[in-house]
Amino acid sequence: VPDEAGASSTMENMIQEGAGLIIATAFNHQYPALELSKKYPEVIFEHAGGWEMSANFANFFGKPPDGWYLMGVAAGQMTTSNKLGFVAAFPLGWSLTFINAFELGAKSVNPDAQTIVAYTFAWGDRAKEADTVNSLINQGVDVITMHVDSPSTVISTAESRGVYSIGFQSLEAQQFAPEYWISGTGYTLGDKLTWLASTVIDGTWQPIFLRCGIADGCMAVAPFGPKVPQEVQDLVMQTKTDLESGKIVVFQGPIKDQDGNVKVAEGAVLTDDAMGSVDWFVEGVIGSPK
Repeated sequence: VPDEAGASSTMENMIQEGAGLIIATAFNHQYPALELSKKYPEVIFEHAGGWEMSANFANFFGKPPDGWYLMGVAAGQMTTSNKLGFVAAFPLGWSLTFINAFELGAKSVNPDAQTIVAYTFAWGDRAKEADTVNSLINQGVDVITMHVDSPSTVISTAESRGVYSIGFQSLEAQQFAPEYWISGTGYTLGDKLTWLASTVIDGTWQPIFLRCGIADGCMAVAPFGPKVPQEVQDLVMQTKTDLESGKIVVFQGPIKDQDGNVKVAEGAVLTDDAMGSVDWFVEGVIGSPK
């Protein structure tokens, strides 16, 4: 269901068939679901990755920044050109946060690594995604990743050009890059969704803003690809341990933006609330945050 109008009619049909819980999982389905929640106060709505809340409307998602930092570490180790490519749908706060975490991870192991950002201005336009990947590769990028609704086009296009890729959203994305896959992160929200559904069934559901990450079992690191050396795998997994223990904090200051301005002061940490409204890129990111 790619668009808002289709989302509205699909959810309306589900409700007419007796659905008491609607789970809207695309970014642009948030407001169609929110409008229907006002029309049907007896139906519970859960949306993936948004921010709106009401008496019968709530949001759930993972906590991706740690995973993006991990993937940055992997990319920083695997690149030979020191040019990493990031395909993003829109310059939204969370997308910028993911890009920043990726670059910080890469720079932690490779000070020369740069992340070149290009936008498609669509969550699911395969033609634009393929064109964007090819453009980045033509600029010398040798590792590609993305924040769009489906990783398949980005990954398969990079594979066709013999360029490494890093996945997001699904742990199954590796099938699109059997040779040049590095790794990726994906959501493993099954248990949380089962729990949410059970609370709707037994009448104890409450609107909570649920965010949980790798350490909570809501996300996971995908298997490594065949070209990733063991020492790189070991470094990524050690970094994962250090993130989970708090030894590494991704957005702990001092952190400067592209223009050298301090955005996170020394000793301070960027909060989860602030991550959603980030409008700047860290040093080392090439591209506009707007």
